[in-house]
Amino acid sequence: MNARSLLTAALAASALLAPLSASAQAPSDRWTFSVMPYLWLPSVDGKLRYGPPAVGSATANVSIDASNLLDNLAFALMINGEARKDRWLIFTDLIYLDFSKSGSTVHSVDFNPGPGPVNIFTSTLNAGTESSLRGDLWTLVGGYAAIQEPRASLDVIGGFRYLHLNADTDWRLTVDVTGPAGTRPFSRVGSVGKSDDVWAAIVGAKGRAKLGASDWFVNYYADLGGASDLFTWQGAAGIGYAFKWGDIVFDYRYLYYRQSGGKLIDDMSFGGFALGANFRF
Repeated sequence: MNARSLLTAALAASALLAPLSASAQAPSDRWTFSVMPYLWLPSVDGKLRYGPPAVGSATANVSIDASNLLDNLAFALMINGEARKDRWLIFTDLIYLDFSKSGSTVHSVDFNPGPGPVNIFTSTLNAGTESSLRGDLWTLVGGYAAIQEPRASLDVIGGFRYLHLNADTDWRLTVDVTGPAGTRPFSRVGSVGKSDDVWAAIVGAKGRAKLGASDWFVNYYADLGGASDLFTWQGAAGIGYAFKWGDIVFDYRYLYYRQSGGKLIDDMSFGGFALGANFRF
């Protein structure tokens, strides 16, 4: 990774998780707010399913190369905010990420000769496959402060998380892939694109705890949710320093999705450090 990428990673590491931690302060009967613009550079790892194929045809299943994707971040926009009154809170978080084309692998091809699909593994045939990803991630939750003391806080939260993902793959294999009788060969060169909208109800908890008598603290966040064909969870933990105007936090965030039923996302994870400044007013 070059110097520019390292600098961006350091800034990105700041931000995302600081807003995920609540301010440890006594309950108030007036509204208080916090706002945080931030950057997050996650490493992305996962599998994309462009099928299912129509009868007589074939579709690609693609693995994303996490080590290459991070170096190809083209654009990122992240901001979140929180509003509190007494022990009640509303929190929202918005992320946009655009990864340009980076190395990936057509790990298998699904053929449909008739009654059911036939999967043929093709990982050894790749000769320059590339994929690009663009996505929006929006979280909106409400919560209640079960613990809200000067030294520690614990918020119980519930709401939803929405992921919109656009994926495009240009594949290049060493040979055409031949499937069962009655199916067309899968060409050694081609391209495919697909989008997916994933809604998930989530429940979880977040908070922080001071370290001794200092202004240092640890923060944490966890949620999970899904539906009949979806499972997702998210976790974050780190360390921060409290100022009169807000907080500086350095932590690590991990987000995971798994789907069934022929959706674009087979399984996918986003993980990386975050560094951010959370402003309170």
